[in-house]
Amino acid sequence: MWMRPMIRSVPMLVVGLTGGIGSGKSTVSALLAARGAVVIDADAIVHEVQAPGGAAFQPIVDRFGPGVVTVDGTLDRPAIAAIVFDDPQALSDLNSITHPIVGQVIFDRMKAEAESDRVVVLDVPLLVETGRDNTAGVIVVDCPVEVAVARAVARGPAPEPDVRKRIAAQASREERLARADFVIDNSGDRGHLEAEVDRDWAWIHQLLVQ
Repeated sequence: MWMRPMIRSVPMLVVGLTGGIGSGKSTVSALLAARGAVVIDADAIVHEVQAPGGAAFQPIVDRFGPGVVTVDGTLDRPAIAAIVFDDPQALSDLNSITHPIVGQVIFDRMKAEAESDRVVVLDVPLLVETGRDNTAGVIVVDCPVEVAVARAVARGPAPEPDVRKRIAAQASREERLARADFVIDNSGDRGHLEAEVDRDWAWIHQLLVQ
């Protein structure tokens, strides 16, 4: 859904980046940014628009009630997650509030790069679930499920059963790999990942000359 505001007739190159919980997608995103990519992070935008004063904040409170606001005035994300996880209508309502706003922010940020020759990385956790749309290619950050679970649990705060439930609710590892145009293997150490990102950066630049 967030992928729809795509600008096609521009010189910039847009690639999608995705990966499951604990895959290391955020690290890869940062490494690509360090190499010169403009990263548009859908998760970060969600946090922006759902922050107090953000465009989605009050509509969410109006829909779910004051109980989803913490004592410091921010949204209680675990409370909202608990409400929507097993309630499809509540999840649909949350998405109908948040997604159009996030989509507009993504559109605006892409428009700002429209006349550049920059590489734009559209970092979308649910890219496979929502469709690849018009990106020049899809990059998938991959690692074995048990490695992803261990990483997600180690960084906290969700316990292992919750992490496994979240993983089960997303596209499977196999589904992501089937949609990938380029796979970054993040099953090794940091040095291995740096080499994989270098390989990916070279692939991206091949797309620029096609």
